[in-house]
Amino acid sequence: MKATGVVRRIDDLGRVVIPKEIRKTLRIKEGDPLEIFTDREGQVILKKYSPIGELSEFAAGYAETLSKTTGHIACITDKDTIIAVSGGSKKEFLEQDISKELEKLMEDKEIYTSKENSDIAMPITKNENPERKNSAQIVYPIISNGDTIGTVILMAKEPKTKMNEAEKKVVQSAASFLGSQMEI
Repeated sequence: MKATGVVRRIDDLGRVVIPKEIRKTLRIKEGDPLEIFTDREGQVILKKYSPIGELSEFAAGYAETLSKTTGHIACITDKDTIIAVSGGSKKEFLEQDISKELEKLMEDKEIYTSKENSDIAMPITKNENPERKNSAQIVYPIISNGDTIGTVILMAKEPKTKMNEAEKKVVQSAASFLGSQMEI
């Protein structure tokens, strides 16, 4: 691991200030949980904690079921990245950072259907492929203990497809179920 050139001292209460540049790069905000652990060489490692990430294997199975049931691409995100995808290109979506638009949607706890099924869809990843912006989509926040911890996304594979009420209910059920699993 290379040194970043930033040195911080531990205060009398055992606290360390994480430099603003690092917080910005890692998208760490005030109040975000961090996982703290050590490696074999004695290094202390801070990692942004993702509660939904703990269910990543379960989320992958759920995304696969959603995709097979609906025939669409299913993605499940935490607050920063896509943690599960089925029915679409894993290379294009899996472990990709989410877009600013999706991040804002989560902050506002909004449910989104692509312009009520018009030709324009919300970008899901930061480096979204502009060719994909013609498919219908539904985005539903995963809420646990009053906080948004991720989203369930259903995207049409075919450009002319429209999402219906049944698909909206399926996505809502998935998000509600995953949110309730985090509360247990």
